Amino acid sequence: MLLSSDLWVSALIRRAELGGAFATVSRKGDARGGTVIVKAFDTSTRQARIYTEAFGPDGERLWLQPVENDMESELDAYIQRQIGYDPDLWVVEIEDRQGRHFITEKVAGQSASSEG
Repeated sequence: MLLSSDLWVSALIRRAELGGAFATVSRKGDARGGTVIVKAFDTSTRQARIYTEAFGPDGERLWLQPVENDMESELDAYIQRQIGYDPDLWVVEIEDRQGRHFITEKVAGQSASSEG
């Protein structure tokens, strides 16, 4: 059983804060089933990445990088397009000196613990 979106987002923000990062909800979506986008900004390199929530064939939550660009303007444009498609979308922004995303579930292309 998956956590509701609001609980999952709260846990992510708590993990980021415990790790010394700043995290905030920049867009609040549907509390129970809204999809989440995480924007991780590396304050040391001034680069950002985004991760979008998806679900694997087994129904487990996993994360993908839908845009392979680290230009913040391009990432913000992607997020705005997604909001147009999905009014229930959550957006969480994390600022960290190491650019960590603090996602504990599987992230495509890396192990779940490699960045969080």
